[in-house]
Amino acid sequence: MDPIQSISSLQMDVLKEASNIGAGNAATALSKLLNKKIEMNVPVVRILSFAEIMELIGGSEQMVASVFLQIEGDFTGYMFYILPVDEADSFVRQLTGMSNFSLKNENVPEIVLSAFQEMGNILTGSYLAAVSDFTQLQLKPSVPAVGIDMFGAIISYGLLEISQISDFAIVIDTEVSDSNAARDGDLIKGHFFLLPDPDSFTKVFESLGVYE
Repeated sequence: MDPIQSISSLQMDVLKEASNIGAGNAATALSKLLNKKIEMNVPVVRILSFAEIMELIGGSEQMVASVFLQIEGDFTGYMFYILPVDEADSFVRQLTGMSNFSLKNENVPEIVLSAFQEMGNILTGSYLAAVSDFTQLQLKPSVPAVGIDMFGAIISYGLLEISQISDFAIVIDTEVSDSNAARDGDLIKGHFFLLPDPDSFTKVFESLGVYE
């Protein structure tokens, strides 16, 4: 059985707790950056096959905005923060006050891409910092890269590497909002995709005393 598929309910609870801590860290960091109170929730953490991931996003040809990084150190793999392009537009507009742009256009202002990259950097960095603190393992994320492309093209590199040893990934749903204007329609819904080297799970769960 694929090592990711064999994660127990206790181990999944550990991953959920790390995700919730990461969400809290990210909300605090974004609040300081933007000088407004930001809330971030992690409603669901689940394990999906690569085929299910494609279906979740709407197919390999779905246009998305992403922040991508590689993880090295005691825990190795890849991480993506993925948003539909319209959600990414709303993300930047709601959190920065910028307007009159669309990431779908070819000539996107550099300041918009920089803002999205910085926000994605904060989100991914906060999550990984939470995992590192939680496990006392050393994680070394690469410099995040931004991509605006079809989902299949965005995620293909990570899948190419990981699919040789696993067909599943951890999916962490996220909801980000400006708490001063938080309504259901204001929630920015995105996804973290964590594609770990399966051997990394052994180190994580051994460090937490929940290795089975």
